[in-house]
Amino acid sequence: MKRGFSTASTLHPTAAGRVYAAYGGVYVTIAIVWLWGVDGIQPHRWDLAGVGLMLAGMAVIMFAPR
Repeated sequence: MKRGFSTASTLHPTAAGRVYAAYGGVYVTIAIVWLWGVDGIQPHRWDLAGVGLMLAGMAVIMFAPR
């Protein structure tokens, strides 16, 4: 599955790096949600701060004026 995503993202009409930025943002966020919801481990404030910083960085990459 990962190989398919990697290949498909290179075919995107915009830069593949932006697609990877979006994927990374969603992946890390879902990992923290999974930690809390499925594993029952409440994220530490540093986990949430890290997710916030990562999503902010992803937003800069994805939504910067071109």
